[in-house]
Amino acid sequence: MEIHTGERPYCCITCGRRFSNLTGFKNHMKIHSGEKRHACSTCGKGFIQLQNLKRHMRTHTGERPFSCSTCGKGFCGLSGLKRHMTVHTGERPYFCSICGKRFRQTINLKTHIRCHTGEKPYSCGACGKQFSHMINLKTHMRTHTGEKPYSCSTCGKDFSNFSAFKTHMRFHTGEKPHSCDTCGKGFRHMMNLKTHMRTHTGEKPYSCSTCGKRFSQKSTLELGHIVVCLNFRVIWSFIQASLPFFFLPFLFRFRD
Repeated sequence: MEIHTGERPYCCITCGRRFSNLTGFKNHMKIHSGEKRHACSTCGKGFIQLQNLKRHMRTHTGERPFSCSTCGKGFCGLSGLKRHMTVHTGERPYFCSICGKRFRQTINLKTHIRCHTGEKPYSCGACGKQFSHMINLKTHMRTHTGEKPYSCSTCGKDFSNFSAFKTHMRFHTGEKPHSCDTCGKGFRHMMNLKTHMRTHTGEKPYSCSTCGKRFSQKSTLELGHIVVCLNFRVIWSFIQASLPFFFLPFLFRFRD
C-alpha cells in the first residue's frame, strides 16, 4: 500500500533517504556499511546486491541478453543498452550549467566540469604532475617508462600516445580531415586550419614588442621579424652613438 499512498516509513539515519519497504532500506544500508555479501566465484569481486553480481557474471560468460534493435549490438545490462541508444537517437540529456555543452552520459559531464573547476584528481607518482583525466595520466607515465605502444607499419616510427600516432599516419595516407569552409583547402591538423582561417578573417594575434607590427602566425614573428627588428635597433643605436664622433673632425677644422 505504501506504493499507492507514497508513504516512506524507513529512513536512513546516515543520508536521510527514505524507503517504502524494508528490503530496499536494508539494501541501501549496505552502501554505508560497505558490506558486500555477494562475491564473484571467478575473480572474487564483491557486490552489495545479488542482481549486480548476476550482471557482473555476464562479463565472464559473454552473455549479452540486451540487444540494440537498430544495430544489433549486445549488452550485459539494460543500463548499457540505454546509454548506447543515445548514439542513434542523438539524445544528450546531461548538460553543463556553465557553458551549456551537452553529453550522453553523466560520467562525461563530470569529466567535462573539471575544465571549468580546474580539478586535477590524478597525479603522477614520479614527478607529481596532475591531470584532470586518467587517460592523460596513463599517457604521461610513458614519458617516464619510455613505453611507445603505437607503431607505424609504414615507416616503423613509434609513438607514446594514440593521438600523435593517428596524426602521423595522415602523412602516409594523405588524409586531410580538417577543411576550410571558405576556400575548401584541407589540412591534416586542426591547428593548421585555425592558423589558415586568419588569412580570411584578417586576425593578427601576435605583435612585435619592439615596433608593434602584428602577425597572423607566431612563427613569422619569431623566426623572421624579431631578428630583423632587433638588428635594425642595434644598428640604429650604434649610429646614434657614433654621430658625435663623426662630426668631431669637422668641428676642429672649423675652429682652425
